[in-house]
Amino acid sequence: QVQLVESGGGLVQAGGSLRLSCAGSGRIVSRDVMGWFRQAPGKEREFAAAIKWAGGSVYYADYADSVKGRFTISRDNAKNTVYLQMNSLKPEDTAVYYCAAEAGGILSRAPGSFDYWGQGTQVTVSS
Repeated sequence: QVQLVESGGGLVQAGGSLRLSCAGSGRIVSRDVMGWFRQAPGKEREFAAAIKWAGGSVYYADYADSVKGRFTISRDNAKNTVYLQMNSLKPEDTAVYYCAAEAGGILSRAPGSFDYWGQGTQVTVSS
């Protein structure tokens, strides 16, 4: 059984920073693609960032245009943990943030491509 547990959400003022963590357990392996999605009230879940380990020290990362340059995704394969460093936060970043894992190793932005999901962590950015 796979479990993904997010942490690090909270309330922050606009311009501030937060770092989200997602700890994986179970059959999560290094070749899995790990992603972060977010869902604001009344909106569909949307892609934020994803990362794929290509071996050695090589990683491929993908970002939504809305977060590019402000968010950084990283992972620690030894700890089965993925992080999302969020800087220069804006009120429109307010959402529940979900961690997800894609078992096929395919870097994707589609929620339907991801096999496992965490329970989500709330991020609220005040203006």
